[in-house]
Amino acid sequence: MAISVAGGVKPAQIIEVEQRLLKRLIIGKEKVAAMADDINSELEMDANKLAVEREAIRARLAKQNEAKAVFEAVSSQLIASVNANIEHQLSSPEQVLAASKLDEKQVALLEFLYADQVDLARIRPLVESLPWLKRDLINMLNSSSFRHRRPKSSDVQVTDIKLVLNYIGVENLQALIPYFCLRNLMPSGQTQMLWLSRKLWRYTVVAAIAAQTLAKLHNKPMAFIYSCSLMSQLGTVSVINQCGKEFDDMWGNWLREASASGDKALYDAVMATEFPANDVYQQVLAHSHALNWQLLYLLEFKNSRLAKTFKAIDTHLKYADLDEDSALIERANCYAKVYLLQEVGKITTAESRVMFDYYQLSEQELIRLSGQNFRKLPLF
Repeated sequence: MAISVAGGVKPAQIIEVEQRLLKRLIIGKEKVAAMADDINSELEMDANKLAVEREAIRARLAKQNEAKAVFEAVSSQLIASVNANIEHQLSSPEQVLAASKLDEKQVALLEFLYADQVDLARIRPLVESLPWLKRDLINMLNSSSFRHRRPKSSDVQVTDIKLVLNYIGVENLQALIPYFCLRNLMPSGQTQMLWLSRKLWRYTVVAAIAAQTLAKLHNKPMAFIYSCSLMSQLGTVSVINQCGKEFDDMWGNWLREASASGDKALYDAVMATEFPANDVYQQVLAHSHALNWQLLYLLEFKNSRLAKTFKAIDTHLKYADLDEDSALIERANCYAKVYLLQEVGKITTAESRVMFDYYQLSEQELIRLSGQNFRKLPLF
């Protein structure tokens, strides 16, 4: 009989499986189809074109020793410069927050939404102060998928935010607002990071659906668990955004300078330099879990349920020592990791069992989770 590893200090085998999934999300080269809610779909043609152009340049440089040497020297220097800037920025949570799109209004909204009594009068001014959120909610209410839920005159476009919030209703807002908040924080508009963003978003959706399912099974507060699951990607998204912006800015500057110089070898070397995914993976490993709660602390939400949950997950060495909220989030994350690795045949049955054993997923939980549709969040 196999020895159980349930709940103790995390074994190396568990760490390896979890890092295997993270590597696929950040370093993996596979292209992922857009989900229905993808915000970067228009970038796909540009991303494919850039990949083809880089591959063609590298193939040509590989046949020319002198050009290859120029590429290796220039590319190494560019990546070293990017990494030095990233190291400096990520060394300070204050700098990460300053570069992030996260602010106290979004966190306050989440707090109001998972309160025992939700007051739309407190939510409305916060929504109005976030133009992107106001736009997303108005578009959702006026979409064909939501219009049939409205009363008469459903063809009339509703733009008054008070009416929008009342029409959508508290339960739907508890699903939509955390979803839109995280989607707004996700990397967007960056061709270099299209596939990474899609993979990370897919993992986030699977984990959030798993968390919802477990919360319902155990009669836990659905609104909080759902928000907590989505926002548990805050640190990862912040690190990736910072890295992506730094690379895009420096790569673009070097490319323009190389073009202005008329040096074809230099231009090709910069063009062929890829986003340093391996280095970014290491930065995510080092900083993401701590940033989940450190950013909330900086926004004066130290005593929030979200911050307490994220800090517990980051600082407890044993799963068995976690409180109920943190343990449920970790079980949902475990299931999402196993699910996505199984989907691509990158985890064995024995490894799946060890993961479920360590995070103490019960047979009842696994049966309930196995019956879910993990393709898209049920937003209303």
